[in-house]
Order: sequence, then C-alpha cells, then structure tokens
Amino acid sequence: MTGETERLPDQPRPDRRSAFILLFFALMAIGAGNTMLLAAVLPQLTREMAMPDWMAGAVFSLSALLWSITSPFWGKRSNIWGRRRVAAIGLGGYALSMFLLWLTGTFALSGVMTNIVAVFICLALARSLFGLIGSAANPAAQAYVADRTSKAERQGEIAFLSSGFSVGTVIGPAFAAALAASAGILSPALFTAVLAAVMAALIWFRLPETRAPVADAVRIEAEAAGKHLWRTERVLPFLIYAVCLSLVTGVLTQVFVFSVMDKMNVTGREAAAYTGPAFTVGAVAVLLAQLVLIPRLRLRNKTLMWVGCLPLLAGALMMIFANDYATLILSQFMIGLGQGLARPGFSSGASLAVPPQLQGNVAGLVISANGMGYIVTPLFGLFVYEYVNPDLPFVLCALMLAAMFVYARFGMKDGIGEVREGED
Repeated sequence: MTGETERLPDQPRPDRRSAFILLFFALMAIGAGNTMLLAAVLPQLTREMAMPDWMAGAVFSLSALLWSITSPFWGKRSNIWGRRRVAAIGLGGYALSMFLLWLTGTFALSGVMTNIVAVFICLALARSLFGLIGSAANPAAQAYVADRTSKAERQGEIAFLSSGFSVGTVIGPAFAAALAASAGILSPALFTAVLAAVMAALIWFRLPETRAPVADAVRIEAEAAGKHLWRTERVLPFLIYAVCLSLVTGVLTQVFVFSVMDKMNVTGREAAAYTGPAFTVGAVAVLLAQLVLIPRLRLRNKTLMWVGCLPLLAGALMMIFANDYATLILSQFMIGLGQGLARPGFSSGASLAVPPQLQGNVAGLVISANGMGYIVTPLFGLFVYEYVNPDLPFVLCALMLAAMFVYARFGMKDGIGEVREGED
C-alpha cells in the first residue's frame, strides 16, 4: 500500500519534536479560549443580561452536539487531506467562532441587541462554528502524533499533546481575570480569536507534513475498515468511558462557575476573580498528572482510567459540602488531577487498539466522545442546579464516577489498548 498508511520516512526526531511542540501550542490556544469563555465570559454575560443560567450551558450544548457529529468526519478527512491542512482549518474556524461571540456580546452589552432570545441565538450560532469547524483541530493533531510515534511512545506523547490543552486552561483563567478587570468581560473572547488565527497560520505554513496523500484504493480500504470501528470490542470500551467522563467533567466545570458565584455571593463581574484562580489550580493538577506522574509511573492505560476516577470522585464530593473558597480550590485540584490521569488513558488506549491507517478515524471518534457529554450538560447539570437542587448535579456525578471506576477496573478486558511484548 502507498500513502499515509505506510510507515514512510518521516522527519528526524528534532524536527518531530518541534512539530509536536507547535501542536502543543495550538491546543493550548484552544484550551485557553475555552476556559476564558467558560470562566470569564458566558456566565458573567448571561448574569449581566439577566438570562437564565441554563442558557450559558445550552450555548455549549449545541456546539458539543455539532462537535460530536463532525469530529469523526474531520478525522477521516485528515487521512486524505493531511493532518496539517485539517488542523489549520480547525484553528481558523475556532478563531472565527470566538470573534463572532465577542461581536454578539459587544452588541448585547452596548444595547444594540436587547432581546434575550436573539442574544442567546446569536451566541449559540457563533459557538456552533467551533463545533462544526473547530472540531477539526483535535483529531488531526492526535492522529499526527500517532503517525509519528511507536506504540511504546504513544501514551507519553499523547499525554504531552493533551497537556497543551491543559497549559491553556492554566493560562486562560489568569488572563481572563486580568483582561476582564481591565478591558471588560468580553475582551478574553477577542484575545482568543486573534491567538487562534495566529496559530492557524503557523500550522498552515510551518507544520511539517511529509507523508503522501492517500491513494484512492487505500482510502476505500480504510473507509471500509473504519465504517463500524466505533462498535468494535477493541474501541467501544474506550468510547463508552470517554462519553461518561465528558458528561461528568462538563457538569463539574460548568456548574462550578455558578456554584462559586452563589457560595461566595458574588456577581457575574466579580466571579472571574474567584473562578480564574480555581481553574488555574485545577489545570496545574492536570499538568502534574500528565507531565510528571504519567511519565514516571508508566501505568497501563486501563489503570490510568480507573485511578483517575478516584480524585474526580473526591472533587465531586467536596463540591457538595464546600462552604469556603479553600475547599472549592481543593475540589478543582482533585478534579484536574483525575482528568489528567484519565484522558491519556483512553486516548492512547484507543489509538493503540487500531492499525496505522485508522489513526485518523479513531482520533475523530475519541474527540467526538470527548464532546458528547456537553450535549446534555445543561439538562443534567445547570437545569438541575437551578431548578431542582444545587447539590444534586454533584451527587449524580459522584454516582457516575463510582460506576466508571467499577467499569474500568473490572469491566474492561485486560490487555485491551496496551502495548504487547515485542510490539513497536
């Protein structure tokens, strides 16, 4: 066979490292923007506009639905068009989405748009561009790394790539708090739009892409092999876990912002000073897990998945009983630590479960599963928080995490998604 499915000569390791670092910064831009939007823009904007809290989550929900639908498409496209082109398209779409969010918010706060329903629709449509087009960046980046790593290297390199997103979430809240205080609550959205546009240009012009386009025969063969990939016994367990983790972390993240506002009795404009540092602590915990613990401990992918449930469970329980800012901070640390351990486990496990020609396909499926939980987060989290009981979302998350622990520890086959002895 010819094309990307072959192990063609690739760039030397120093060049490979520079390419991985560039993708690291690209995902960092996405992570920073998402956290800025989540921590310092949409919740505060909806409170300023006297919009129901669930509307902030619903803006993410529609985008998550589109993200889950289109991620597999972009993963397959990256097999044919090349990882560089698809990743650049994703960053460009993200930049446009954030710019339109900033524009809509500006019109709303300035009084040009006063109808709450119209503002909500415009915010949802602007964010939907991220789901439609921005979803291209992550599967292309993960497949790029998978193309250029041996099986033994993959867990560590995917953890490194994932930590780029985490670095963004570290930087995002700090910048968001400073920008919101000095330039208004919408300034983080404009900053992110510019940053994402710059990263799109850098990927388009600077990311090495040495692999040949996929030949038609190879493409047809790969499409046939990947048609029902999601439901195969070697991939489906990782996708089930990823969807559950997405749902839990979506609820814990989105509800946390409103919980802080209510527990600390602060307004939307004041909330960034509390949520920013808390999200930063959580993201530092992710980095601790992905850049320190995973390389040192060298745990199996399955082990990372069930071990990651434990600090996540502790963080969810802390949110139920938290009555002071210190406990809220600690809960974010535990949530970040759990995410940092669990995500590379299922991402690299799914990658190792398929052959080279299906790396784009499986990357798209994994990224799709990562977003599925956010589709129902407004109902599962924010609606329940606002209209039923403010502690119930965290109780439901704790119960789901306990089930995920049992599933990963006892329900998944041993050896699934692992490097076997003698394999490279």
